[in-house]
Amino acid sequence: MKKNLLLFVFIVLNYCINTNIVFAQIYPIKYVKETLDNGLTVIYSQDKSAPVVSTVIMYKVGSKDEISTQTGYAHFFEHLMFEATENIPRGAMDSYVQEAGGELNAATSFDKTVFYFQLPSNQLKLALWIESERMRKLKVESLGVETQRGVVLEEIKQTTTNQPYGTLLQKTMENLFAGTSYGWEILGYEKNIAAATIENFQNFYNNFYQPNNAILSISGDFDLKETKALVREYFGNIPKGVEPKRNTIEIPQMTKQYRESIYDEKVQLPGVFISFRGPAITSTDYFATSLLTDILANGESSRLYQRLVDKEELAVEVTIEPIILQDVGIFLVYGIASQGKSAEKIEKIIYEEINKIIKDGVTDEELSKAKNIIETKFITDKKNSLSIAQSLAEYQNYFGDPGLINTEIDKYLKVTKNDIVKVAQKYFGTDKNVTLFYLPKSNKK
Repeated sequence: MKKNLLLFVFIVLNYCINTNIVFAQIYPIKYVKETLDNGLTVIYSQDKSAPVVSTVIMYKVGSKDEISTQTGYAHFFEHLMFEATENIPRGAMDSYVQEAGGELNAATSFDKTVFYFQLPSNQLKLALWIESERMRKLKVESLGVETQRGVVLEEIKQTTTNQPYGTLLQKTMENLFAGTSYGWEILGYEKNIAAATIENFQNFYNNFYQPNNAILSISGDFDLKETKALVREYFGNIPKGVEPKRNTIEIPQMTKQYRESIYDEKVQLPGVFISFRGPAITSTDYFATSLLTDILANGESSRLYQRLVDKEELAVEVTIEPIILQDVGIFLVYGIASQGKSAEKIEKIIYEEINKIIKDGVTDEELSKAKNIIETKFITDKKNSLSIAQSLAEYQNYFGDPGLINTEIDKYLKVTKNDIVKVAQKYFGTDKNVTLFYLPKSNKK
């Protein structure tokens, strides 16, 4: 009876997943896109299933748009945007949104900075007003700057110098992309934030935080005609900015491997971190490499987990963290050793498993499972107004085509086993990478 019940549950779950996929294909997410005279791209997607509306504004500026003596500025503005504007007092934004029953947040990456609101649908005006204020009326002045400078410097300290493995991303970027503006971590260098002047920050703000360098995405319960009028009311009179000055991104070939052992008193268990360059998000290789990483190290049934954690008990954790970038990509493969075990042994087995895929390929079952994971994620990522707004903005930012929200899955489903082998050889079959060992300080001889 118990087996029959489990079989029934499996059949029901499988039916629900496949039915959702069919529904996603039959009922695609609809949207309307327009560009205002000032260059602001606006995407509208109505969904009246719940009385909620979400807005996402994505500025095409991230840490790659900084220069080597002024790092961390994009992340700094993620914080400063919650300070005062000409018409919003300091500390008032959070209060306004909380009192309206909503939430707000932001995030910075190497390529973009994103601000979002999720509010009851009758509060859409509030989100649009705040975003229009922040776009060109932010107060980049002493009080707010010094407050957030202290916050950001403390964040750098807490996430890097005060954390085990905390310098990992900084060392990875410095050596994987030396000589380029991808060559530092998103938070930047403490010394650059400490030395930045008000004028430095004002110049950065005026260069990048303009309507023609932004995408506004609105999803949820709203009237399209009324919302278009509101967008024009709040954003239409903002003048178009000068085209932002940007770094030219040229990624030179790596000529050798970088290896370093870091002995740190905060590290309790040894770890090996291997960073390979990968394809840009716009590359056709991106889809096959995404599936490859799932097969290799995503979840307890993945090859690396099965061997390093379950079978040989050499590691307590092993995975691959893909870092998606506009001009290139990163695959960070890492393993944290079990007590008394060797990080060097973990490194050896990681390469053994990579080479097995290059030599023998993957099974039909492995590829099918990886595609099922992607299909499920494709659906769940679009389950509410905020995730839809974020996805539409992402597709517009990277591809200039929000319609990929409905069709990108097809590119994953077309990946073959031969495609997997090709990208494994191309991106993982090399020693031109950054390999970092983080070891307890007591291990140093």
